Amino acid sequence: MAAALLFLISAGILLYSTEAQEAYNQLPDGYKKGVDLVLRQLRSHAGVQHHFLFFRSLAKSEIESGFNVRYLYHNFHLKPTRCAKGTAESDSQRCPFRNDRPLMDCAVCYKLLADEMEADPKPFVHCIQKPKLTEEMKTSRLEHCRKMSYNSGAPTLLAVSV
Repeated sequence: MAAALLFLISAGILLYSTEAQEAYNQLPDGYKKGVDLVLRQLRSHAGVQHHFLFFRSLAKSEIESGFNVRYLYHNFHLKPTRCAKGTAESDSQRCPFRNDRPLMDCAVCYKLLADEMEADPKPFVHCIQKPKLTEEMKTSRLEHCRKMSYNSGAPTLLAVSV
C-alpha cells in the first residue's frame, strides 16, 4: 500500500514538471528568449528566495519592424517550485510546483534582430508577485514597451530626403 502511494506521489510530481516543460516548449523561440532572460535575472537576484519555472502565457504581441527586426512583448506567470534556488537547469524540470506561494507575474519586452536579442534598446523586465500587481503597474509596463517599439530610431525610406 505504501509503495502504491509513493508511486502515485512520484507520478504527480512528474506530471507537474512535465506540464511546465510542455508549456515552455510550446512557446515560439523568440518568446523563449524572453522567458530565459527573466529566469536568469530572477536566479541572480538576492531578494528572490525560490526556484521558478514558466507556468503560462497571459499575453503576447509582436511588431514586425522590417529588415528582420521584431519587437516582442510577453506577459506570463512563473510558478515557484520545491527545488532550491540555483537548481541546475537540467535538473529543474524535475521540480514540482509549490501551491503555497504566489505566482510571479512577469512582463518582458525586447528587440530581436535575426532572432537574436539585441542589447539596444535594453530589454525591459518587470516581475512582481501576482497579489502585489496593480493596474497602474500593468499600464506602466505596456506604455514602456510601446515606447520601446515605436522609438527604435531606425531610419525609414520616407525619412530620407534627397
